[in-house]
Parts: sequence; C-alpha cells; structure tokens
Amino acid sequence: MLLNTQQFNVSGTQPLVVLHGLFGAQDNWRSQALVWARDRRVITMDLRNHGLSDHHHSMDYASMAEDVHHTLGSLDLGLEKVDLLGHSMGGKVAIQFALNYPQKLRSLLVADIAPVPYEPRHEAILTGLNSIDLAQLKSRKQALDLLSAYEPDPRVCQFLLKSLYKNADGQFALRYNLVAIETNYQAISAAPSTEIRGAFEGPTLVIKGANSAYILPQHKTSFDAILPNTQLKIMTGC
Repeated sequence: MLLNTQQFNVSGTQPLVVLHGLFGAQDNWRSQALVWARDRRVITMDLRNHGLSDHHHSMDYASMAEDVHHTLGSLDLGLEKVDLLGHSMGGKVAIQFALNYPQKLRSLLVADIAPVPYEPRHEAILTGLNSIDLAQLKSRKQALDLLSAYEPDPRVCQFLLKSLYKNADGQFALRYNLVAIETNYQAISAAPSTEIRGAFEGPTLVIKGANSAYILPQHKTSFDAILPNTQLKIMTGC
C-alpha cells in the first residue's frame, strides 16, 4: 500500500521518517517536523487505516512495515538511508521495518513502546467510539460528550476526535478505520515478528516517558534480544 505522506525540506539530506501511533495521523507530528526540518529532510506518514491513507481489512505489523517500505521506494531518496522514528503502534511498525529492511536504516528511534505483546488497553475507548452514531451526530461537542462517558481524560478524548470530520455528503465520519482497528486489535497488541530476521544491529534510541507504563524494566530482555545496540532515554514529567 502506498501511504499518504507529507514532506518538509525536500532538498535536505539525512531523511527522518516519522510514524504516528494508534488513532493518530501524520499531522500529529507537524509542529515537531517543522523544527527538525530546519536541518534535514523530514517525511511524516499516515499508516494504513489512519489519516488520508487507504483503508484495509488487515493491520499486522509485517503488512504495515511493507507499506512503509513501498512508500519510501516511491520517493526520490536516491541511495540515502533513513532515520526512522515511531511512536506507540508506529514504534512497533518501525521495529518491524528495522528487522525486515535493516539495509534501509541509519538508525531507529522508538518512542514509548516495547517489542512485546500487551494486554488489551483500549476497550473503553473502543466502546465509547462505537457509542457515537455518526449518521445521527449533530456536532463535535455531542461526540465529545458521548466519548467522555467512557474516557475521563479530556486530552485523550480531544485526540481521538481530532480525526472526526465531515465528508463530501456533509456527514460526520472518522479518518481512522474503526472496524479494522477492532478486528485487528489482537495483531496490533502483538509483538513485532522476528521470523524474517532475528535482530537489528544498528543504533537504536528508545525514548520513555517517566510517567508511562508502556516501557517497564522487565522489557529490557525483549529489547536486548532484537535491538542489541539500544540506548534508553527517560523524559521526566512526561
């Protein structure tokens, strides 16, 4: 699948590719991409079933990594290797890409996710999103009120509804493919596959928010097994 992309400083070198997380989109990273683009080329991508990229019934990490590979092949990068940054679900896609296509990377950056399977964490959010009848929805505030009954953090609700828009028929719709996300939730929660290659030997930076439980001390073994050249940085107050 060819993904929707946005590029910054196209004439720059040392391209940095940025992958968003679950329920997100490439424009989540726009403000930071503009900062990075002062010094280099930056490419942000909408992963499948998100943003303006195509919808598809499957969402396993091998397929999503192949999407990134196919999209990079369509861009005018010459022989340059890229630095690849992925956050949350996008971090697992980035890890899968590093394992499958190590020759394409200078370095890997993984933000707030580990290469491990996770227990379900989004049941309330999925129920809340499904409680919104898009065909009958009258306003964004109405959607926010409905979702708030299931997700108490207003910042999370605002993030989830950032993808709410009106389509050509004037009806509310979501940019992300909620049906595919639900159907493939087990695959999204799974660890990246090591079937093709056992480890990525290149330099890897793992960034953890100090207040986040997505990366825990017991995950070090999993990182060491497939990303042996890893450095961990913890961001306090995050």
